[in-house]
Amino acid sequence: VRPFNTREKDNNSTCDIEMNGNQTTIKDELGQPRTFTFDHSFWSHDCYIEQENGYLSPDSSGKYADQNLVFETLGKQILDNAWEGYHCCLFAYGQTGSGKSYSMVGYGANKGIVPISCEEIFKRISDNKEPSLHYEVEVSMLEIYNEKVQDLLVPISNRPPSGLKIRESKALGVFVADLTKYPVSSYEEISNKMDEGYQNRTIGSTLMNNTSSRAHTIVTIEFKQVQTVGKTKSEKLSKINLVDLAGSERANSTGATGARLKEGCNINKSLLVLGNVINTLADKALGKKKDVLPPYRDSALTRILQNALGGNSKTVMICALSPASINYEETLSTLRYADRAKKIQNKAVVNESEHDKVVRLLKEENNDLKKKIEELSKKLLGGVVDEGDKEAFRDLKAQYDETQKLCESMSKTFSERLEEIS
Repeated sequence: VRPFNTREKDNNSTCDIEMNGNQTTIKDELGQPRTFTFDHSFWSHDCYIEQENGYLSPDSSGKYADQNLVFETLGKQILDNAWEGYHCCLFAYGQTGSGKSYSMVGYGANKGIVPISCEEIFKRISDNKEPSLHYEVEVSMLEIYNEKVQDLLVPISNRPPSGLKIRESKALGVFVADLTKYPVSSYEEISNKMDEGYQNRTIGSTLMNNTSSRAHTIVTIEFKQVQTVGKTKSEKLSKINLVDLAGSERANSTGATGARLKEGCNINKSLLVLGNVINTLADKALGKKKDVLPPYRDSALTRILQNALGGNSKTVMICALSPASINYEETLSTLRYADRAKKIQNKAVVNESEHDKVVRLLKEENNDLKKKIEELSKKLLGGVVDEGDKEAFRDLKAQYDETQKLCESMSKTFSERLEEIS
């Protein structure tokens, strides 16, 4: 829970949040409490002092949870899991202006989980003393704006107006076609790439937040450990998804009209689908509605994060709270959302496999696509076709081209890829 912002102070808001250990309590205007229990509750509303460099640290009471405490509690756990070879995901959820981007990215000297985690990755790599073990790190960044997926590491002028396509492969699962992945070998390189991506984000001003994120942002760090013993090479691959969701919002609170209103509707739609997915997964974990499939395909956000939500991933959700009485309904909604999400049970496994196996599966998949394209080509040349056949041909051709690119990219060594961008 963050401090009051200027808007809340101007409205003479009172603090309706209390925290005791891992319990969070919210009180309505009549003082009626509702208490929720989570793995952790972080009090960052007051009891802090600002150091000369701008960093906010606890005062003598020790009650304040600073950025380093949040990282040590959550971020370090995610990196430990990644080192063991698990896929990991960290979400930040909450209403617009509740402090999600502060938790994830940070501000000034108060770095968030994302930059601290990136710095820690390369610290750990530099501590490696085993000559047979080396590490490969790649980073990608995307945003989902008005249900269109865009690559944040590509200049706006070079982006396709319709956005990038979400595809599914037997070898790789769900992925975003043509999303650039940059190999990085130092914290400075990954930091520069992420700064570039964050500058390209879509933001806008509303009455509740002058720099409101108008899109969901996903930073993906692919972390590979390669162990070579004799002629045998084994790999552990971990995908770390760091997700800064756009804030849920009410049009009458934000004063949104025109383009801002349309953005808000799309933000709320994808968050609603995320909520429906979470509800379905929570019901399954409780033994209810076992035959109901989660509606992953109903939004780009849930489609991309399908594995992180209900599959092979160790996933953490941070819920950012406004402490102000004027935001009571939104804050209560966030707490209920988090209470539902904690019931989900994922079954993560260590992703240890040989690189050649994935390349082989991709080649097999491409051969299958090639055969289907040849069959459709013969049908098209025969002249007895409908519009559905033409669309199927175009889609198969696009899938073939994308899989071919992936195959060529994965066949290159990490050093070759570093040389290409240097």
